[in-house]
Amino acid sequence: AATAAKKAFLVNRVGDMGLSIAIMLMFTTFGTFAFGPVLSHTGETGEGKLTAIGLMLLLAACGKSAQVPLQSWLGDAMEGPTPVSALIHAATMVTAGVYLIVRSGAIFNAAPDAQLAVTVVGAVTLLFGAIVGCAKDDIKKALAGSTMSQIGYMVLAAGLGPIGYVFAIMHLVTHGFFKAGLFLGAGSVMHGMNDEVDMRKYGGLRKYMPVTFITFGLGYLAIIGFPGLSGFFSKDKIIEAAFAKGGTEGWILGGAALLGAAITAFYMTRVMLMTFFGEERWRNQPTRSPQAPSAEPAAEHHGEHAEPHPHESPKVMTIPMIVLAVGSVFGGAFFSIGDRFLHWLEPITGHSEGNSPLSAAAVTGGTMVCLLIGVGIAYAMYGRRPVPSVAPRGSLLTRAARRDLLQDDFNHVVLVRGGEHLTRSLVYVDHTLVDGVVNGTAASVGGLSGRMRKLQNGFARSYAVSMFGGAALLIAATLLMRAV
Repeated sequence: AATAAKKAFLVNRVGDMGLSIAIMLMFTTFGTFAFGPVLSHTGETGEGKLTAIGLMLLLAACGKSAQVPLQSWLGDAMEGPTPVSALIHAATMVTAGVYLIVRSGAIFNAAPDAQLAVTVVGAVTLLFGAIVGCAKDDIKKALAGSTMSQIGYMVLAAGLGPIGYVFAIMHLVTHGFFKAGLFLGAGSVMHGMNDEVDMRKYGGLRKYMPVTFITFGLGYLAIIGFPGLSGFFSKDKIIEAAFAKGGTEGWILGGAALLGAAITAFYMTRVMLMTFFGEERWRNQPTRSPQAPSAEPAAEHHGEHAEPHPHESPKVMTIPMIVLAVGSVFGGAFFSIGDRFLHWLEPITGHSEGNSPLSAAAVTGGTMVCLLIGVGIAYAMYGRRPVPSVAPRGSLLTRAARRDLLQDDFNHVVLVRGGEHLTRSLVYVDHTLVDGVVNGTAASVGGLSGRMRKLQNGFARSYAVSMFGGAALLIAATLLMRAV
């Protein structure tokens, strides 16, 4: 946990550096830190300056919202307590970057290159996180990959400009309901399973944890975009907005969003099947030691009397899950009826309908097809086959996804080793050039002083010779000057 904390701290400092540079650029360009004057004068500022500000704001958003390339800290942050993951890593802190981009919308609207960079980061991250989530056996890390992917949807929508700003914030709100509920559900499962996080050791828990099963199931249906639930309304609107971008860019972004929907349905169905359905694999597992350290405050109490089988969590844990499940079911419809969410944010974010090459019905139909494909593949792999107790070798992509698509390996090779080589080079330059110049100058002065000191030997004859030589030089110089 300490290592994860340091990693999160360092990665977020990179994002904070981007925010600091953006703030300084804003001040030097507009003479103020206030959003109002800045956003109202973007039309009078050069595109190059706005692009620089936008890219630095994007860097800040990547750090805080775990977007590529600053995404590596979020999975490790799952070492913390699950309620923290539900609140900070699902509903609040990690979505701050999305708010920053949307709130700075006027800057991005006037900087197309920065806006394109935002959409690319969002599209890449939504696929990156989804692929990582497919290969995780740790229930919290699977949800962490899901969080990264869903925030990728929000960033993608924010990069679409006025077409997508409202839908980015709408998905931010609905995601807060169902993802916080899913994280609390994961914590409830861990509580009932004596702190076990490996889904390969779960199975058949729906009979023993009915409240957790129902609330987690509603969150699952919401995140995959089941019709009528909150995720259906917000994610569907983002996919529509992506296609409405138009041109080749619109087709690429819309296709990425649809592919992400299929992968989301796959990995979340995988989580449901491995946790609540199938064989009760936990019966074949040794009981976890009650003295084992726990990251869950609630689990520490029951660890003293660890039960040999799963059990439902107490009301202090299930009631918040029920509240969030209600939001997961009705939140999207509440915000969508009468376009109330759109009208509420439009004065700040603006809105544009765009010209989508596909009708809303066609996009919805495509999303449903992707949903069914993802669910079907997951059911074929995990619903009809026994779950292996040891992860199979898998394909090259699967092995890479288990290692977070080699992001830590990349950071180690490029940043850590690169930093070490750079440091050694700087040390060599410092010792050879900087210290060499200083020490060489000192040695030269010391040598010259030593030679001159020999002239001051205390003998009168030496001083007489010196005086005679000096006088001779003065006479010679005087005669030479007169001759000229």
